[in-house]
Amino acid sequence: MPEPSLVPMERIERAILALRGHKIMLDADLASMYGVETKVLVRAVKRNEERFPSDFMFQLSQDEFENLRFHFGTSRSWGGRRHLPYAFTEQGVAMLSSVLRSPRAVQVNIEIMRAFVRLRQMLQTNADLARKLAALEKKYDTQFKVVFDAIRALMAPPRPQRRPIGFRVEEAGAGYRIRRRRARSR
Repeated sequence: MPEPSLVPMERIERAILALRGHKIMLDADLASMYGVETKVLVRAVKRNEERFPSDFMFQLSQDEFENLRFHFGTSRSWGGRRHLPYAFTEQGVAMLSSVLRSPRAVQVNIEIMRAFVRLRQMLQTNADLARKLAALEKKYDTQFKVVFDAIRALMAPPRPQRRPIGFRVEEAGAGYRIRRRRARSR
């Protein structure tokens, strides 16, 4: 029987972001999962900088941080961060287990690694499906073109429909009459 999870898989999956071509997790998300303060995690990482090369961990630029803040809708005022956050790649998260040595950190790290593997498998499955569909499309010519087009449409993310810009009047022509004055005879 599997052990109960310390952190729900959905929470881990929501915390995995795509940035600079990598799947990353931010220091604050990792710290909350490990049950430590963000400054404690960053301090432990800085004490062991040689274990975290640039492909394991990097600090976000101001623009990247602003984009993330805008994306998640957090405000600037009343608290927040004084320093730009650190982003950890999958290898960086694995290295964190050697820096944070608590039993909780080890368990959470195992769960995070499973989430990364699961995400990689889902991406691979989608790529395999697209490859198989392309092979079938080459094999069967025009007789199944409609079927393949329908399957591709189902695989594609939905496009938002745009409403036409402007004001449109839906009534028939206006029934205005021009009154003509009769010339009075004096």
